[in-house]
Amino acid sequence: MNSLTVCGASPRGEVLPVVVDAHHHLWDLSAGRYPWLQDGYNADTFMGDYTALARDFQHAHYAEARRGVRVKATVHIEAERARDEQLAETRWLHQTAGLWGFPNAVVAHAWLDRPDSEDMLLAQLEFPLVRGIRCKPATTGRPDLAPPGGPGSMRDPRWQDGLALLDKHGLSLDLRVPYWHLAEAADVLAGFPGLRVALNHAGLPWDRSEDGLAHWRRGMAGLAALPNVTVKLSEFGVRGRPWDYASNARVVADVLAMFGPGRCMFGSNFPVASLRIGYAPLVGNLRRMLDGLDEGQRDAVFHRNALDFYRIALTESAL
Repeated sequence: MNSLTVCGASPRGEVLPVVVDAHHHLWDLSAGRYPWLQDGYNADTFMGDYTALARDFQHAHYAEARRGVRVKATVHIEAERARDEQLAETRWLHQTAGLWGFPNAVVAHAWLDRPDSEDMLLAQLEFPLVRGIRCKPATTGRPDLAPPGGPGSMRDPRWQDGLALLDKHGLSLDLRVPYWHLAEAADVLAGFPGLRVALNHAGLPWDRSEDGLAHWRRGMAGLAALPNVTVKLSEFGVRGRPWDYASNARVVADVLAMFGPGRCMFGSNFPVASLRIGYAPLVGNLRRMLDGLDEGQRDAVFHRNALDFYRIALTESAL
């Protein structure tokens, strides 16, 4: 699929659950600069051909994409806007929220390993919807390469100083690393037990071979041992392959077994996930995957955990 506004009924026609979308993006290419969309094209990513994303995706596009799904609140994750426009992105999102009622929480960008890191964190905290930071650490391009351990990596003492600043200022970390860095992440984060961490995209299990999944599980098990880590059930796309229910259901079952439904939350990763699946089918498929849970546990995954993690206030009647 290459439409940014793919939508449709649940695969089985069932009533879809109430959703808090813990991971989505918006962008206006005329108002900001997004180098990955505007200045160059890198086909060597998990997305494969992502040319369909190189257009505006604003509130109206998101509202159309999620049509038919009862989305009660959303969390916007920084969209790799030019790094000299970090605060401009946050300001624009607050303007959007003021006009349209979402996003209801923002995970902004700030470098964690710079001399001015604390100043940037404080500047982001001037905006009331900011709940956390996503700063992607330096990683290797393949699982057979050793962790870099250099500047900007998770083992960089300056990067870890930034983690301490997040903890100091009550900000969470959205962590996005490929699966071969999960064990490293667990080692590093063990030193920050008070820092709330949201692991993006189920730990990115891109290699669905038995060996690849075993490698992914080892890293996930290390993170599951840390009670301050929550996992987003989001972005199950694999380059060069269609969205596959059976393969993705296996991943979801493994995540639930390791973390439990109290430490998992739904995220759409739209519009990126729209390259392979529509919003309503995504929610419907995940609902099927959670059939073994009771209603309270499903509610936790689909909305209550995100409300708690990102401190979004909704009245019971709103749900």
